[in-house]
Amino acid sequence: MITPQQVEAMIKAQLTDAQVQVQDLTGGGDHYQVTVISSQFAGKRLVQQHQLVYGALQSAMATEAIHALAIKTYTPETWQTAI
Repeated sequence: MITPQQVEAMIKAQLTDAQVQVQDLTGGGDHYQVTVISSQFAGKRLVQQHQLVYGALQSAMATEAIHALAIKTYTPETWQTAI
């Protein structure tokens, strides 16, 4: 099991300017949805943005501490239009 705070910290360690929201989808600590806003996504395709997030969580994914992960990514500019 991994806490939402740990998920957030892992993402912020790789994407230092990121704003991160983490939601535990099942209450079991292994199915998460993350929303990540970072300027590092600028100019990248959606799949590349998601790869950056997966890369940040690679160790937790490899050990199955995170079993399922839903990702929403935005740049600061696209976030403003999404809200």
